[in-house]
Amino acid sequence: MTQQLPQVPSTEPELTGVRNFRDVGGLPTVDGRRVRYGRLYRSGHLAHATGEDAAFLASLGLHTVFDFRNAADQRLEGPDVELPGVRNVNIPLTDPADGAEFWTMVRDGNIDQLRRILSDGKAAARMSGSYRAIIKERTAEHSRVLHALAEDSVPALMHCAAGKDRAGLSIAVALLAVGVERDAIEEDYLKSNDPHRRYKVRRSDNSPAGMSAEVMELLSPLFDARAEYLATAFTTIEETWGDTDRYLEEGLKVTPQTRERLRERLLDEG
Repeated sequence: MTQQLPQVPSTEPELTGVRNFRDVGGLPTVDGRRVRYGRLYRSGHLAHATGEDAAFLASLGLHTVFDFRNAADQRLEGPDVELPGVRNVNIPLTDPADGAEFWTMVRDGNIDQLRRILSDGKAAARMSGSYRAIIKERTAEHSRVLHALAEDSVPALMHCAAGKDRAGLSIAVALLAVGVERDAIEEDYLKSNDPHRRYKVRRSDNSPAGMSAEVMELLSPLFDARAEYLATAFTTIEETWGDTDRYLEEGLKVTPQTRERLRERLLDEG
């Protein structure tokens, strides 16, 4: 069982234009240490950050913001706000062309089209497939992130569009690398379902019919954080590499020495 997580030392801020922000500090490792507060943050995109939001983010002393959105995402939402003295690194974790037609249907399709592409478990299967593909195919990108964290990039903020899937996986990979308990990784991942954190579904038809209960039910697997999705990522690691250590060393080219530097940067003194 996961240890009881400690209370966050300061009140978590309610950011107006940034969804799903949180510090992953406090999560327990298998060897009894904890992730330090103020080292690793996660959120949705920063394109709509208000002046107050930007001032709060600037106060965190961030070194790097990792943006995992692709070009299509950035065209839809806009670029991140600029934070003084903070490096912004864009590492797309999905192909801009991959699923473009699908996501257009999600925004613009009528109920019959949505039923065809999303019903009978197809939406959840698509999400699990996406997690599997990112773990197997984006090893170079995740390697780049872990090496950056080990070298000089903390404090860091990781985000994608909703801060749930691509950022969620990247945070999970970083936490695995420093030995955080899997139950604790899942517990943090599922926080993206909190009502005040959830990505706001955008539809071209925002009428009662276009946003009906059936439409929302069909769309929900795409906008939920589900334990089964994260479990697919963990299973993919084991099926492909055998265990986490081989995944990190062979898949991500992260040496034991680099993992030790990650622990020094991200964990408490122990």
